[in-house]
Amino acid sequence: MASNFIGRFLGVRRAVTYERSPMPNPPPPPRRVTIPDVARHAGVGQATAARVLGGYGSSSAATRERVLAAAAELGYSTNAVARSMISGRTHTLGVVVADVENAYFARAVRGVTDVAAKAGLQVVLANSDEKGETEKSAVQMFIERRVDGLVVAPAATDHEHLDKAVAAGIPVVLLDRALSGATLDTVVVDNRGAAKAAVSRFTEAGHTRIAVVTSASPDENATRLAPGADIWTTTERLTGYRQALRAAGIPRGAELIRHTGYDRTWARSAVLELMSFPDRPTALFTTDNVATLGALDALLDLDADIPGDVSVIGFDDAEWATLVRPRLSVVSQPVQELGGLAADILVRRINGSTARPRRHTLPTAYVPRESTGPVPARVRPLRAPGE
Repeated sequence: MASNFIGRFLGVRRAVTYERSPMPNPPPPPRRVTIPDVARHAGVGQATAARVLGGYGSSSAATRERVLAAAAELGYSTNAVARSMISGRTHTLGVVVADVENAYFARAVRGVTDVAAKAGLQVVLANSDEKGETEKSAVQMFIERRVDGLVVAPAATDHEHLDKAVAAGIPVVLLDRALSGATLDTVVVDNRGAAKAAVSRFTEAGHTRIAVVTSASPDENATRLAPGADIWTTTERLTGYRQALRAAGIPRGAELIRHTGYDRTWARSAVLELMSFPDRPTALFTTDNVATLGALDALLDLDADIPGDVSVIGFDDAEWATLVRPRLSVVSQPVQELGGLAADILVRRINGSTARPRRHTLPTAYVPRESTGPVPARVRPLRAPGE
């Protein structure tokens, strides 16, 4: 019976025919409006329309107005590639930073884009992830795209790729970091002096066990917990830290220096280890906001009192620094101004400035808040991590 049912079902299937409705042909894509179209509509020659739309040569005000009105009416859009071949300009800037998700670089890039927009320039952004080879690939890509200029926060320790850009007629400005041996405009802050002044706040309050969490490790005896390049800014800040200790007559303590790269997890692990010492630090200096976040995460996990158990100073005044409790004492940098100045220098280079390249150093400010205090009167046991 089942076989009869299947047979009847199959029989019906064999008897059924299907009629397929023809698919309508897709409409042809709209034709791109060309310069000859605009010229005809405006009643001018093609060469005249090309000059007006390309922004080169000279035309009367009346002719220019007629051509632009015709272009707007027809929906003409400029061919940027063709225009760049005529003018030698693409009206774009390339920007290479470590990580745009880092609040510091996000603010710096905002400074770049604000100045670039006023100069009629668009910004194309690339992340290096603190990898020299990634940076070099990004710079090569920008050279091939014929950007008008480059702003680079260098992760690479050499500068041949940047020299190649300059040789190709693309000016380069370094942002946040200097490069040894490079003859390029550079926009930075006094990292060494700012760090020394911040750590001196600890020594003046009587602290002698002062730890630092940093992405730099120029001292071979320092404990390196994570891979990563030594970045000029944090190397300078570590030097300032050590100068402050030396000025206060405090012996070097390599065990209190922790290299963690730009990695919040490694920074957290470093602080957990530091705070497990029998003679643990009473003060902590972090050389960037990623390290600061990792440090605060660890201290929260330990239920440490700030500044009752340990005082903390971070480098860079991130927006969240006043949202945590206690509010964080910091070295404040003019981050957006740094980006804006880098872009301003670059625009002047693009427009023909032949001034000798130099280093521009902007001031920082120490902002005291509630995360710093005197040396604790006694060492209080801390909660074990994860409890």
